[in-house]
Amino acid sequence: MGQKINPLGFRLGTTQSHHSVWFAQPKNYSEGLQEDQKIQDCIKTYVQKNMRISSGVEGIARIEIQKRIDLIQVIIYMGFPKLLIESRPRGIEELQSSVKKRLNSVNRKLNIALTRIANPYGQPNILAEFIAGQLKNRVSFRKAMKKAIELTEQADTKGIQVQIAGRIDGKEIARVEWIREGRVPLQTIRAKIDYCSYTVRTIYGALGIKIWIFADAE
Repeated sequence: MGQKINPLGFRLGTTQSHHSVWFAQPKNYSEGLQEDQKIQDCIKTYVQKNMRISSGVEGIARIEIQKRIDLIQVIIYMGFPKLLIESRPRGIEELQSSVKKRLNSVNRKLNIALTRIANPYGQPNILAEFIAGQLKNRVSFRKAMKKAIELTEQADTKGIQVQIAGRIDGKEIARVEWIREGRVPLQTIRAKIDYCSYTVRTIYGALGIKIWIFADAE
């Protein structure tokens, strides 16, 4: 039986680092985790409501959170931050106020910054959003996967593996389909693998999308 492990957790301390950096006593640890989840949910909800893109890609690659006693620093890594800024000129201030309301944080200052990613389609989260948008628009899953691989090749990656599971194309029996291009050495700890798991809801039910991207070796 194959024992599966998350590629990001497998490489923590070698090629991967934590996206949330803070310290808490054991009794307050769960509160810190819930606070992180609230911040991420609030940011994603705001971007979904206010960022209109024809392809359906929001463009959030990852959200990094750093907490101090008096400050919460949030860095949003986006592929297309310009689109959000153009659609909402005062977007960052609005976002900061909505996150503050959600957290009810009075004693700590909140600072949110946007950072642009050079190669958006080299990020598995952005690619997964692209595939999800295609599947919702009734595009064939094979076409969607091949198009995603073409976009990744432009981002100069060494390999990609895309997997879709569920009632693909509305078939009665769920199945798993996958495609790989280039090298994806999942057993090598020093290989820099980016990974994401994404769920898309279609009229036939939920489909699970998993993407592994091999960027480079350390």
